[in-house]
Amino acid sequence: MSERLLSRRIHLLAGVLAAAVALAAAALPIAAPPSARAAETAPAVGFHFEGAQFMLDGKPFQIRAGELHFQRIPREYWRDRLLKARAMGLNTVGAYVFWNALEPEPGQWDFSGRNDVAAFVREAGAAGLRVLLRPGPYACAEWDFGGLPAWLLRVPDIRVRCSAPLYLEACERYVTRLAGEVRDLQASRGGPILMVQLENEYGSFGNDAAYLPRLRDAWRRAGIDVPFYTADGPWPAMLAAGTVPGAAIGLDPAHTAEHFAAAERLGRGVPVFCSELYPGWLTHWGEPWARAATEKISAQLQWLLENGKSFSLYMLHGGTNFGFWAGANYSDKYEPDVTSYDYDAPLDERGRPTPKYHALRELIRKHLPPDETLPELPAPLPAIVIPELRLTEEASLWANLPAAARSPMPAPMEFFYQSHGFILYRSRVPAHASGRLTITELHDYANVYLDGALAASLFRGLHQDTVDIPAADPPQRLDILVEGMGRINYGPRLVDRKGITDRVTLGGMTVMDWEVFPLPFDAAYLAALRFGPPDPAVPPAKFFRGAFNLDAVGDTYLDMSGWSKGVVWVNGHNLGRYWNIGPQQRLFLPAPFLKRGANEVIVFDLHRLAAVPLRGVPDLGE
Repeated sequence: MSERLLSRRIHLLAGVLAAAVALAAAALPIAAPPSARAAETAPAVGFHFEGAQFMLDGKPFQIRAGELHFQRIPREYWRDRLLKARAMGLNTVGAYVFWNALEPEPGQWDFSGRNDVAAFVREAGAAGLRVLLRPGPYACAEWDFGGLPAWLLRVPDIRVRCSAPLYLEACERYVTRLAGEVRDLQASRGGPILMVQLENEYGSFGNDAAYLPRLRDAWRRAGIDVPFYTADGPWPAMLAAGTVPGAAIGLDPAHTAEHFAAAERLGRGVPVFCSELYPGWLTHWGEPWARAATEKISAQLQWLLENGKSFSLYMLHGGTNFGFWAGANYSDKYEPDVTSYDYDAPLDERGRPTPKYHALRELIRKHLPPDETLPELPAPLPAIVIPELRLTEEASLWANLPAAARSPMPAPMEFFYQSHGFILYRSRVPAHASGRLTITELHDYANVYLDGALAASLFRGLHQDTVDIPAADPPQRLDILVEGMGRINYGPRLVDRKGITDRVTLGGMTVMDWEVFPLPFDAAYLAALRFGPPDPAVPPAKFFRGAFNLDAVGDTYLDMSGWSKGVVWVNGHNLGRYWNIGPQQRLFLPAPFLKRGANEVIVFDLHRLAAVPLRGVPDLGE
């Protein structure tokens, strides 16, 4: 297939408005791509390299950074988290940018609220912090599809993280648009942004030698003139595939002389630093909470401080995977991430300093230059406990289905222009037919119903994809309600479409003729729900609604331990998924999502016939 035909397909299938993109690009200054040694010849003002040394305004500069993801933190709390970073002794923050949240549909951009990257960078500068910007396009970060937009998956044969024309065209549009937001905030123009990362840990994924230089050149054409850096594991194969001449070399992680030597053997003559040092770790559903010992991270950080190495703590503060943004991993099975991104980080999910925070703060204090002192911590944010509340109304999913699309066979939700949520597939089991029903490539969790009665619940993570169907007369209605639980964000299985991604067979015969109901559970869908009094006779897959009043707002957690599996909204804010397999039983409800007076709660549960009371509790718990 020709590149011209491929280019036409991306515009048709993804709905990109080429004229609008061209107008946006025309407004940007164009700069010639730099040579591989541009960073070494930078002026002695702003931020640049002198050989293996970072330099800021003509003086050697040690980066002491901590990672914060502004899209995981209520905007109202950015300043609190940044001041706590500064009070810990850090002088820089690292920040991924998640493309899929910024461009939910091709050409439709959202830089409002938690997505306002320029506002976050300015807030960091106001708090006395510099910024390492990590814009991807691929980020990983336990975020859905690693930050890549789901609409790329509408293209049946899409290839990502390489020089494939469709993918690169989309990436370059993103680079152009994002650069317009942050160009004036670079250190070269007096702003906080010191460096921009090229992609992320590319050496653990592929070896397309043209890909990273293409991204670098796109950033330069869009007016990004600060130095670049890459980030990879400290192993020769990864470093060979993932680094770019002229860019600083970040190591994920690095806390020994051997780690640094692996990068220095490349002979690039650029700074090498620890771009991710792990004081915590991620957690999947069904696992115990990941915990990392303070003693271990303290010893690693002490080595970096004593040897004058630059570093970034991943994470300083994790935040929350609000909505449907939690990603997933795949080892020998599918492993979806929990909603909380607490990460056992020095600042917990609520932003409170932990004992780990205080231990690392004291360690950094001992190694500060003589002219630096630690700022005081900001005052704690208020917290509340919400008394028990009851959800007194319900709405059945079955009575609130949207218009159906017809399809001879099931297809992923992306092919129905849906990016997140649930999707329902409906067909008929022929009269007298029976046998093993197999859902090939189920992604990720499904309830299977026969004539409205739940026959089985299947989970991809347990390799469950079959249910035995008894014979019946007349034909039975077959409903398969599928929840997409987060796209894989790391490794070779990134192209991870949701729903039924292949076929359904019964006794070896492919079941045909389907109605498909996209269920994104977005604001428009929720607003149209028709609620009424509770009716336990209605089969599960229900929305439950209630209200509570507050005299004052504060941070809290909703205790979901009496519920089964589903999603919660408060005043229209999607708090994320809950699941009784744990470990997470409580969802963070920050004060900015609340209001004085009446507050509305909606819970969608896949299994419960009736609501159970809710209450607000002070912390995440164990």
